[in-house]
Amino acid sequence: MPTARSEITDFTYFLAIARHQSFRRAGLELGISASALSHALKGLEARLGVRLLNRTARSVVLTAAGAELRDAIAAPFDAIAAAVETLNRYRDAPTGRIRLNVPVDAASLLLGPVLPIFVERYPDVELDISVSNRMIDVIDGGYDAGVRYGGTVPEDMIAQRLSADIRWIVVGTPGYLERFGRPAHPDDLARHRCLRFRLGDESLYRWEFERGEEAVAVAVPGTLTIDDSHLILAALGGGAGLMYGPEPLLRTGIEAGRWEEVLAGWSGYGPGFHVYYSSRRHLPTGLRLLIDLIRELRPLGL
Repeated sequence: MPTARSEITDFTYFLAIARHQSFRRAGLELGISASALSHALKGLEARLGVRLLNRTARSVVLTAAGAELRDAIAAPFDAIAAAVETLNRYRDAPTGRIRLNVPVDAASLLLGPVLPIFVERYPDVELDISVSNRMIDVIDGGYDAGVRYGGTVPEDMIAQRLSADIRWIVVGTPGYLERFGRPAHPDDLARHRCLRFRLGDESLYRWEFERGEEAVAVAVPGTLTIDDSHLILAALGGGAGLMYGPEPLLRTGIEAGRWEEVLAGWSGYGPGFHVYYSSRRHLPTGLRLLIDLIRELRPLGL
């Protein structure tokens, strides 16, 4: 019996659910609701006459029949998707939907300057961007790709550099510095109020400095610990303490005189932003175009 068009769609849904073992995450990838996916899969199971998934309140697990079906159809469907994506490159106006997970600083410093131009050039490509500093499994979360600082990208992913290495500096408002003085050495930070930053893996960021051959990493004191750089900027602007952050984020405030750099002889340099994606899936045209545009415009150098 020929396979109906609706059944092809349901097979696509089934493969996404099997890949993520979650209706919610599969729905995020496909752009449809979890309830619609569940309804479609029940219909597919009824037509095939076998149970493909065992559903519990916490998980979705393939049955033996489901695992056999996945193994039989995954490669052909991947080949079809790759072929269609290749054809997309020949369109006058590429289409598609891309889901990205990016940290807060990358959203404002890297993507912010690029997105207006991307939308103008590729109006039919839909970008769905989730901004969070939490380190998540982007594939498990239904994302096509993620952005992280270099050195934190999972080893099983393909990574492409999107920016030059970034200089990290310490700043304080004129009022704070007049009240508490200027640190002359990183060790002096022990006597200051420091705005501490919590990383996406829940650890506290140590302030790292280099001067010549000397390198220092300081676990700074402070009563404020924040995981969002924009909230830290607000606290900094109010004179709540010293901030350690990427120089591109702080440059405008320095130029406007809202805060001043201290410990200028001590600079910390960290790896720039990288985009990363699974080596097991084809690169969507929309993602390739976004990467190419960032590398063309170089908002943070390259």
